Amino acid sequence: MSITVLSGGLLTTVQDFGRTAQQASGFCVSGVMDPWAFRLANLLVANDPKTAGLEITSIGPTLQFNQDCIVALTGATGKASLDGRPFPFYQAQLVSAGQCLAIKQLTNGVRSYLAVAGGFALPEVMGSLATSTRYQLGGFHGRALQAGDVLPLQQASPYVPSYGSRKLAVSSYAEKQVTVRVTPGPQFKQFTEQVQQEFLKTSFTISDASDRMGYRLNGAKLTVAQTGNLLSEGTFFGGVQIPQNGEPIILLADRQTTGGYPVIAVLASVDLPLIAQAQPGMQVNFKLIPIMAAQKLLQERQKQLTQLTQQVQQPSREDLSPRLPASRVRRLFDD
Repeated sequence: MSITVLSGGLLTTVQDFGRTAQQASGFCVSGVMDPWAFRLANLLVANDPKTAGLEITSIGPTLQFNQDCIVALTGATGKASLDGRPFPFYQAQLVSAGQCLAIKQLTNGVRSYLAVAGGFALPEVMGSLATSTRYQLGGFHGRALQAGDVLPLQQASPYVPSYGSRKLAVSSYAEKQVTVRVTPGPQFKQFTEQVQQEFLKTSFTISDASDRMGYRLNGAKLTVAQTGNLLSEGTFFGGVQIPQNGEPIILLADRQTTGGYPVIAVLASVDLPLIAQAQPGMQVNFKLIPIMAAQKLLQERQKQLTQLTQQVQQPSREDLSPRLPASRVRRLFDD
């Protein structure tokens, strides 16, 4: 019951929603960069939403399946093939023992998520399977996947209910420019009105010096409020810090646990995927909204998730039982 890694790709790691309970001890949360795409991948294979999967960045891995599995790919799309045949995104798929899934260049977004029905049989570290490469813990030996790695699986037999209904519309991501909604940050009022407006009117560019810890933005240099030394405080996903050089930093999954730079704004949770799927060179604009509006957007997203859950659970005539022997017979003729 395992998957063998033939090629690790650019950066492929085991991730879940992260170790949120360990920040007080100085351990970063880590976890997925695009929580929405990750949640949809688990939904398609009938996993618990917290089940760890693979986060794939820009260029994906090549994986050999050593048992029959049900898998789904969501998030960024691009070139993927199963034994040389095109492999669909946003759809639960049966992969037979011995088959190889190759995920090449991602073109619509930069991060994909591979969920396997049942998940991986890996040990939790502080309550999570998330990989933290900074601390070299979690996931698979605390690092990105490499050729020769063997990932053990939890589920011995492939099955998901309503197999034929487990399909979703493919998401599309911005190619050159993205506008994200933000709420006022804890130190928003410490910036002058002129700086606030400059922050909202400027088209920033994502710097090459960006990673899972944070996206550095080039553009207008914002004047930091002179209020004396700011006490360090806990950081959060989507916080927009303004360091002394005036160039904003969007804090992401591998952010430090505390920080002393003023936070001018916080990304609305529903727009985190837009940043997670953006890449260096893209332009970013910010749109200020009230906290109540951000909360409403989150409620609407939850309603959408409920609808999608009902959609993939619709009874289907296409079950797995006849497909397993049929797929094996077809492969014999193909060979």
